[in-house]
Amino acid sequence: MFVNADLVQVVRNTPIEHTLLVVSLLILVSVVTSRLGGKMGVPALLLFLLVGMVAGSEGPGGIYFDDPWLAQAMGVIALTLILFAGGLDTEWSFVRPCWRPAIALSTLGVLLTAVAVGLFAWLALDLSLVEGLLLGSVISSTDAAAVFSVLRARRAALRGRLTPLLELESGTNDPMAIFLTVGFVQLLTRPEASPIDLIPFFLLQMAVGGLAGYGLGRLGVILLNRIKFDNEGLYPVLTLGIVLFIYGATATLGGSGFLAVYVAGMVIGNSEVLHKRNLKRFYDSLAWLMQILMFLTLGLLAFPSQVMAIAGRGLLLAGFLMLVARPLAVFTILSAFRMSLPERLLVSWVGLRGAVPIVLATLPLLAGVERAHFIFNMGFFVVLTSTLLQGTSVPFVAQRLGVAAEEARRRRHPLELVPVENNTTELCEYSVPSNSAAIGLALQELGLPESTLVVLIHRNNAYLIPTGKTRVEPGDTLLVLGDRERLATVREKLEQ
Repeated sequence: MFVNADLVQVVRNTPIEHTLLVVSLLILVSVVTSRLGGKMGVPALLLFLLVGMVAGSEGPGGIYFDDPWLAQAMGVIALTLILFAGGLDTEWSFVRPCWRPAIALSTLGVLLTAVAVGLFAWLALDLSLVEGLLLGSVISSTDAAAVFSVLRARRAALRGRLTPLLELESGTNDPMAIFLTVGFVQLLTRPEASPIDLIPFFLLQMAVGGLAGYGLGRLGVILLNRIKFDNEGLYPVLTLGIVLFIYGATATLGGSGFLAVYVAGMVIGNSEVLHKRNLKRFYDSLAWLMQILMFLTLGLLAFPSQVMAIAGRGLLLAGFLMLVARPLAVFTILSAFRMSLPERLLVSWVGLRGAVPIVLATLPLLAGVERAHFIFNMGFFVVLTSTLLQGTSVPFVAQRLGVAAEEARRRRHPLELVPVENNTTELCEYSVPSNSAAIGLALQELGLPESTLVVLIHRNNAYLIPTGKTRVEPGDTLLVLGDRERLATVREKLEQ
């Protein structure tokens, strides 16, 4: 690994106020453009990359940046926090029905994609077999987060198991791509290395990553509930230290730090933790900041002239990835599971490439691989093409395949319950479906448990303070306060 000496000297000679001014302007521009892009259905990551390229040495900004080590370090830190935030917001009950196909896609699916793309690159792009497989490994993982940002912007969702399937796949497929990339880099830079040596490396990565993530995640739950702070603002700081420790400790032990932080996030997010709602808000904001900084950095690292010089070959590779390699892997894997043809086609199309391929593309640069710049530029171009074509067309494709469903806009209610030690009371919201047997009944006629109370009703974009005589209407969202064990009864009465 290396740090560009010229860059270090430039940074040292630049006044801090100028640096802060430039960084703040880039962040502000990125946030504003993401809002505009959301209305047009353009994934935010694409806009962040473009802002970085415009601000770079070949753009109007004129900021010279050519330090793969710094870009990789920024990417690792950002991905660690983004994956933890994703795990924190993942409900196990939501993804449990489809964890088998999701894990199959995130492991075997990534492997099949990498091999297919690698063979194509070997035959069509004048690369050696190992170089082709390295390129295939770099662009083998997906980034469903960008896809869901588009879906939320279009107020659409996916039916059945598609949404949890894609969420879980996107959260767990990075370790396989990282393992393959590191492995093929070693084969290119160490003549004594053997492909057989990669098998125990992979098993160690996955086993240690999964076990460390679960164990340290449980430890994090204990710490969050046992340590009492007078200032609530210290809880996010504590979790930040926990997350960074989990990544560092797991990587030191030879495991996948990315897998560990994602699993730990799921463990903490699905456990009873003090101030969980505040933690989720904190990490949602932090994840957005990390995405902006990461993609800006990666955009600055790219030289548009070099990327466009390989545009023809890049389009050829992107087309093969989107139309052949990804569908081949998806149909092969999902043939063992009950999924309809439209669902398989949608999963095939939602093969959006994002941050990980670009971060992985810096590894050959740091290792001194002979065709490293070509591999980086190809990976960067594939990400741009995939994001532009697939990211913007997902809602349309979902509609045409008949797998789109309307998603209710997330509401923010004016009440919040802060849990305390040994408290079993929760504040939950339940939506009343149009076919519910509770419609037309007064609240006092529902037969709710004595330890539950409907404190607020959201109806027609307004909040009502109910009484026992208030009748339930279709589309109502009830905010219910009650004992945790008895709230399941409320859900049954409203949704039956």
